[in-house]
Amino acid sequence: MQQLINVTLDKGVEFSFHVPEGAKLAHDMARAWLDKQFVALECEPLRASGKVLTADKILVVTQAAGAKLLGDAKWSAEYVAAVSAALGKPMIRVDVPAMAITY
Repeated sequence: MQQLINVTLDKGVEFSFHVPEGAKLAHDMARAWLDKQFVALECEPLRASGKVLTADKILVVTQAAGAKLLGDAKWSAEYVAAVSAALGKPMIRVDVPAMAITY
């Protein structure tokens, strides 16, 4: 079954990524990659409590990465692997303007 990640950024910018078949990233490795990007991109928690859910982390990392990093082949390949492994769903839509992830 084909896996797909669609990303919508501000101003109608969209990206569509096919998740390659084969070796999957381990769940803990996906979370570690997202954690590293969260810090590197200087992201802030969405919730006042400071708790950062995996979906929230994906949203703010995607927002901070923007079209520049999502357009970078190496970074986007790592992003796709991490998001796919972290959420484990075949169809994922990351909607930054709505701050929502749907499956």
